[in-house]
Amino acid sequence: MPTINPERLLGDLRTLRSFGATGPGVVRLALSPIDIDARRWLAGRMSDAGLDAQIDGVGNVFGRSRHAGPALLIGSHTDTQPTGGWLDGTLGVIYGLEIARALAESDDTRHLAVDVASWIDEEGTFSGFLGSRSFVGGEHEASVDEAIRCARNRDGQLLHDALQAAGLAGRPRARLEHGRHVAYFEPHIEQGGRLEASGHAIGVVTTIVGMRELRVRFSGQRNHAGTTPMSIRRDAGAALVAFIARMDDAFRALADADTVWTVGRIDLEPGSLSVVPGQADLHLQFRDGNAERLRAMEAALAALVREFDARGPVGVALATLDEAMQPVTMDAALQKHVARAAEAVTPGRWVHMPSGAAHDAQILAAHLPACMMFVPSIGGISHDFTENTADEHIVLGCQVAAAAAASILQEATGGRMVR
Repeated sequence: MPTINPERLLGDLRTLRSFGATGPGVVRLALSPIDIDARRWLAGRMSDAGLDAQIDGVGNVFGRSRHAGPALLIGSHTDTQPTGGWLDGTLGVIYGLEIARALAESDDTRHLAVDVASWIDEEGTFSGFLGSRSFVGGEHEASVDEAIRCARNRDGQLLHDALQAAGLAGRPRARLEHGRHVAYFEPHIEQGGRLEASGHAIGVVTTIVGMRELRVRFSGQRNHAGTTPMSIRRDAGAALVAFIARMDDAFRALADADTVWTVGRIDLEPGSLSVVPGQADLHLQFRDGNAERLRAMEAALAALVREFDARGPVGVALATLDEAMQPVTMDAALQKHVARAAEAVTPGRWVHMPSGAAHDAQILAAHLPACMMFVPSIGGISHDFTENTADEHIVLGCQVAAAAAASILQEATGGRMVR
């Protein structure tokens, strides 16, 4: 079994944290100047590890092993949310770097090939999963090309202009080399509280949940809040509030323990205390690992919209905000490699579990066998400056990931399996 270097691992994580450090968290939005600086540093560290490293034409950092393969691709992302944590995505990228180094330092594994990737814009500053979609191409090719031409960040900057400013426009884009990679492996923080609550140190991911993002619009009549009797109001805001309560009941009747739904944004027009809202928008997201349940939730929501619209006095309409994301099952054989590695390193302290968050692995899984592994998040907090994981769990997780990586590659190359 290869042995990782804890000090080197934690040192690289903390150095990467310094790029955009803001209090305990990080602000490192995709293709911002500080993100480009971080990518250049990362490419340098990959080169130091003996990988052939490049920053490609969309901003992916890709480190290719000089071994012929078959190779294991390990990666995640290093861009952050606007108020991001220091480990979301970053953990998996630095794990990949450390695993490549650890395998190279062992006589038993130095011949094994590990490629490492930091995918650009997983968080959707310009276009979500841009880097992994660019890498696999195929059905994503047209949407990536369109994003490069037209996508903007929240400040209105075009993606094309951001690439130009970073000196990346026109560079070749890293592409999936068919036949090279035996699998894709993405270690990650859990971003939830299940592992911590149950006392487990490792989560072996079974499924990445599917997701729907929709808008429900309520169209009433704007009017004076003091002179319009309640009996004749067409109050879009009141209709929205009543709708949420009914929607919550409908979803609870369909849900299991892993089903989640969130009203993440409500817009009232004109948004004045003295005006009855004439329009109200509800922005909704729901997630589940069961495709049938997702369809049932969509149907229940549509039926509720029809009911409220027919009843009046406020019109109600449903619109899709983004393309539906289907649940993605992680490769069963790869799950067994991760589970065996976890049992060898930390017996009895691992568990199978779904991922409630979206990850680049769901993009890669359509083209390569894919797996994921989680380490605990303190307090279950992520996408926030206070996101954190104990050093002992970071180190332990990397050792498990290294053992799993060696096992996957040794089986692929006909060598003995790590036990």
